[in-house]
Amino acid sequence: MARKALKLASWTSMALAASGVYLYSNNYLDPNDFGAVRVGRAVATVHLRSARRLCELCCANRGTFIKVGQHLGALDYLLPEEYTSTLKVLHSQAPQSSMQEVRQVIREDLGKEVPQIHWELSTKRVLLMEFVEGGQVNDRDYMERNRLDVNEISCHLGKMYSEMIFVNGFVHCDPHPGNVLVRKHPDTGKAEIVLLDHGLYQVLTEEFRLDYCHLWQSLIWTDMERVKQYSQRLGAAELYPLFACMLTARSWDSVKRGIGQAPVSATEDSEIRSNAANYLPEISQLLNHVPRQMLLILKTNELLRSIETTLGTRSSASSFLNMSRCCIRALAEHRKREACSFFRRTQISFSEAFSLWQINLHELLLRVKSLRLACWVSTLLGWLTRAPH
Repeated sequence: MARKALKLASWTSMALAASGVYLYSNNYLDPNDFGAVRVGRAVATVHLRSARRLCELCCANRGTFIKVGQHLGALDYLLPEEYTSTLKVLHSQAPQSSMQEVRQVIREDLGKEVPQIHWELSTKRVLLMEFVEGGQVNDRDYMERNRLDVNEISCHLGKMYSEMIFVNGFVHCDPHPGNVLVRKHPDTGKAEIVLLDHGLYQVLTEEFRLDYCHLWQSLIWTDMERVKQYSQRLGAAELYPLFACMLTARSWDSVKRGIGQAPVSATEDSEIRSNAANYLPEISQLLNHVPRQMLLILKTNELLRSIETTLGTRSSASSFLNMSRCCIRALAEHRKREACSFFRRTQISFSEAFSLWQINLHELLLRVKSLRLACWVSTLLGWLTRAPH
């Protein structure tokens, strides 16, 4: 059932993306033609009506359907706006169970009606947590009012999930905006991310986690032979180029050039949307062959990517460097556990330290380069304002 729900979410997102780009990929429609404008408005009306019906369906069936609706509502970078704006209500205003239903579960599992808030009173069906104030992670206005740095929040979120996926292998797989809050810590005043709704976690097997580490290392450093090798180990077979594009949300040309070389352009974004429509059969075939763990990881990646798109921090070089750090640490830790001698473990530790130092140096050079560019732009603007008109 869970695998079917995950495939349903992925399939639905691709199908809706296809419907959203069809109008613009049709060569026979001139955007300046009044008929095309009327068709465009009609398409928007149909999208909105369908989105409302889909939302009603999710609310009526509840359970897994709510999760699918929440997932679709977060895919701003992929789906038509009518769907995401309608389904976003499920992030924070999903149908609630009645107090009678809640009390029944509590009585059945805990033997009392209103328990104190203690971990020892939690069960497989009841999780009691404190109430935490904060704004949704995609609420830029809240961050500006509370002086929270958007880039810092995005960086923290990326580091947190890189640790979960690559190092710990224990992943919160439902990070839609209603489940991720941001706030200033009441004591330290530092930016803090709060994860809610801990009902959907995935424990990654050691083999899967290490293969996934190798794959992302290969993608980040543009080692295409190893991209093919580890994609196929994870079930992609000959569809590994499509698999790499789905993981990174980049075009195949960008993957081959290096995903950290340049951010996503408007042209590439349009290409990705068009390909989502063109490759639906291949996407379905791929989703049928990858392990269930990968389905949850793909779902999680899409939700995180949607948050980054909203915050304007998608595909930044720093996010890839943080992922690479976690991959290096995870792989080194595995090799040290497998090593038979102290000398070999020491070698691995030195290699790990050197690799991390290389990443730090690369990050420093990127910062210097960006500062030089900013200084150059500032000097140019100053010269232009002083120039006589």
